Amino acid sequence: MVHASSYRSPIGVLQIHVDDRGRLLRLELPGSAVAPAPRHRAGDGTDHVVLQLEQYFAGERRTFDLELAPAGTPFQQRAWRALRRIPFGATRSYQQQAAAIGNPRAMRAVGAANGRNPIAIVVPCHRVIGKDGSLVGFGGGLDCKRRLLAHEAAVLAGTGAACGA
Repeated sequence: MVHASSYRSPIGVLQIHVDDRGRLLRLELPGSAVAPAPRHRAGDGTDHVVLQLEQYFAGERRTFDLELAPAGTPFQQRAWRALRRIPFGATRSYQQQAAAIGNPRAMRAVGAANGRNPIAIVVPCHRVIGKDGSLVGFGGGLDCKRRLLAHEAAVLAGTGAACGA
């Protein structure tokens, strides 16, 4: 059974989906095509995810401690594991991410895998940018990507949480 709820974050409403074991299956960004989930209520099975998202947006959390169960191909799983190794506030190019999974010429395939990342923010595809440093491709839109990167930079700089909860 899948438990779903929505969480109103500083970047918009996020859709959270967990299984009976509490593993995060999907975290959809605002404007996704997924049908809206009911509003989060304590005890709905998503509390642990909401708490960590609140801490992230408040600038109190830099890494997530959640059990993840995203559905994807073996290649996608490798690409998503590489995303989780990008430190908070850092960025990598698609080429660097491809090299990190042992296939330096697979930039386009990495981009496609990132585009299918079902657990945005927690699996930080927003930290992948163009080789020239430009912001490219993001399921939540470039403004959302810009806001997430600015938030992480502000937390690292000690100037507060740009997306503060």
